[in-house]
Amino acid sequence: MTFMGYVRPDGKVGARNLVGVIPSVVCANDVAQAICRQVQGTVGLFHHQGCCQLPPDLDRVTDTLIGLGCSPNLGAVLVVSLGCEGTDHQRLVETIAKTGKPVEIIHIQELGGTSKAIQAGIDIAQKLMIKISSLHREPVDISRVVMAIKCGASDATSGMASNCVIGYLSDKLVDLGATVVFGETTEFIGAEHILARRGATPEVGEKILEIVNRMERRAESLGCDMRKGQPTPGNIAGGLSSIEEKSLGAIVKSGSRPIQGVLEYTEMVTDHKGLWIKDTPGREPEILTGMACSGAQLMVFSTGRGAPQGFPCMPVIKICGNPVTYEHMKNDMDINAGLIITGEKSIEEVGEEAFEKLLRVLNGEMTKNEAIQYFSSIDIHTLGPVI
Repeated sequence: MTFMGYVRPDGKVGARNLVGVIPSVVCANDVAQAICRQVQGTVGLFHHQGCCQLPPDLDRVTDTLIGLGCSPNLGAVLVVSLGCEGTDHQRLVETIAKTGKPVEIIHIQELGGTSKAIQAGIDIAQKLMIKISSLHREPVDISRVVMAIKCGASDATSGMASNCVIGYLSDKLVDLGATVVFGETTEFIGAEHILARRGATPEVGEKILEIVNRMERRAESLGCDMRKGQPTPGNIAGGLSSIEEKSLGAIVKSGSRPIQGVLEYTEMVTDHKGLWIKDTPGREPEILTGMACSGAQLMVFSTGRGAPQGFPCMPVIKICGNPVTYEHMKNDMDINAGLIITGEKSIEEVGEEAFEKLLRVLNGEMTKNEAIQYFSSIDIHTLGPVI
């Protein structure tokens, strides 16, 4: 089985062919935004990090931006630097360049300020877009797919319908030799022992328990129990009574195959195959960034109450488990898994419908959030204080 993708110089395969405009620090966001408004085919990866942070977080931000720049969905990259930030913009550019894709950088301070940097950036982004615009899709095996999965704005239908559909997709792709990455460590609580039993080795099981304990200790260091933030008010209004109930529904989306290992937040998928966990929070801006920097071509996202947002360089397919929400928000939802709740379709039938949609998106069909450009709210998960 094949799909039509953009084969990059480093061997990765993209589902999109975009120019990524990456500010190396929050102070460069406005210049990057102005460039993107002017040049067709560009996407901005605007975040709120990159300065006045402790060294481990500055390294973490740099590594995350590298992962985003190496995304197979980006054919070229323009880095927008202020010039005095804490991130390592030289390492950022050099590492992305090793993929073989065109990458350039502008420095706002060196160029003489905002207006001059915007003009220089527009000229470079235009050049990069023209350069990659002649690239063509070619057939590649389905085993080259890296799919990220997530659930958000969940209600009681998520665990009974939309997460089940994603679990079906996950198993199918793993059996076809592809890679699936899931996260939301905060939503393993109460079900971590089930995931640990699915570890491909005892060490993997121990690592799953370790990341859950690590996350709980972080909350405890602030004098809080994680259960004070989970489930969210929206989850509770949607019928989820406890974090354990939410977690049992959330892990359904991982399917049933063995878990091969645990990736840290900034890690990229290289020769990984099968099902993997990435240690991430559950909130959309941070987890979507973490999944995109892993090298995923697309994400499949389960929702019950309705989460409309996407990600700039990673198509996000929304699968809605609530039939009422789907009808109410059908311009944001891609697949109606609510038909499982009403008894009109089985999990397998909706799963096959979602798989066909996934193939079409890999081949170039837009998701609903892509079509309306609802994807600008991104951020990077950091651990320490802003100083």
